[in-house]
Amino acid sequence: MDRKVITKSCTLCPRACGANREEGQKGRCHVDAQIRVARAALHFWEEPCISGSEDTSHITEESMPSLCLMAGRAVCEKSPREGCTNGKRGSGAVFFSGCPLGCVFCQNRAISRGEAGTVISVERLADIFLELQGQGAYNINLVTAGHYAPQVCEALRLAKQNGLILPVVWNSSGYETVETLRLLEGLVNVYLPDFKYLDPQLARRYSHAEDYPKVAKRALCEMVRQQPVPRFDEEGMMTAGVLVRHLLLPGHVREAKQVVSYLWETYGNQIYISLMNQYTPPGQSFHSENAAVTGYVKDTASLENVDYCRKKVTLERSSAWDISEIDPLLARRVTKREYERLLDYAAQLGIEQGFYQEGGTAAESFIPAFDGTGVCSGQ
Repeated sequence: MDRKVITKSCTLCPRACGANREEGQKGRCHVDAQIRVARAALHFWEEPCISGSEDTSHITEESMPSLCLMAGRAVCEKSPREGCTNGKRGSGAVFFSGCPLGCVFCQNRAISRGEAGTVISVERLADIFLELQGQGAYNINLVTAGHYAPQVCEALRLAKQNGLILPVVWNSSGYETVETLRLLEGLVNVYLPDFKYLDPQLARRYSHAEDYPKVAKRALCEMVRQQPVPRFDEEGMMTAGVLVRHLLLPGHVREAKQVVSYLWETYGNQIYISLMNQYTPPGQSFHSENAAVTGYVKDTASLENVDYCRKKVTLERSSAWDISEIDPLLARRVTKREYERLLDYAAQLGIEQGFYQEGGTAAESFIPAFDGTGVCSGQ
């Protein structure tokens, strides 16, 4: 289907807001139909089967996130399934601006609200994929791209025609329609969705999306239908399959256990599960020097192919807010005991195909700079 038909009365996401994004109207995703990208660069802080070993040259041991296989709750010896590579190539992450979900605790608020990013063409997006491949990326990692799905599909087809051979990772909130996901069939190799909630009331309170559990279940089912078998290459990098993430929220171990139980009982070893403890209260992550995020302000007139970068966008820093007014629990980080309880539960269920985190993962230094790196040609 012509993407202009879809975005003239947009129903790409479950909000189905009907905005005429093609004519410049912003939808519930906070953006119009023009592709807006905030960063395109090698990224080292995903699960090791997605980004390989972390590039640790600029971080300390205390703050380094470590994602380990769950088997036995121990760091296993190197094998293809573990994704424990020694390279520093990273995942070719493209961070798109906008998001239809709008979680109150969002760690990437600057881009999820459409406040940062540069408008580019489909052709430029295809070139970005090829440039990341040329930089040695293990894969093309599309971060929150669902509201641009038709344009992304165009760019992927064009890039593949011009030599793109890397696996494509769809990195999303899990809040997506089956219809939109079917646009991706045959183009996406690895699905990397969140599964945030099973409790509709919690989903309503934190993401204004009471339908999240129902929508996420359907979306995950479609992802598994498209990629039913996890596959890894000789370096342990995931080349096909589904890896589901769950971020443990403070005070919500019971909810996390229910999510893990659902995933295990429904899919078993057909999927991988990643349990994360990196929650950072928004008031801390967005108002420290380390987490300062600047908009893309480079003068595009000095670049080649300026038609690819038609618009300069600056970011005004988000005003402070008190997350405790929404829920006092969200004003603190996850405790070690809370995370241990979740991991113990996963082990009791028998889950081995998954990842857990070690080290100081709730650190602002792992929120990338959404400064336009890699977006325009000539950088």
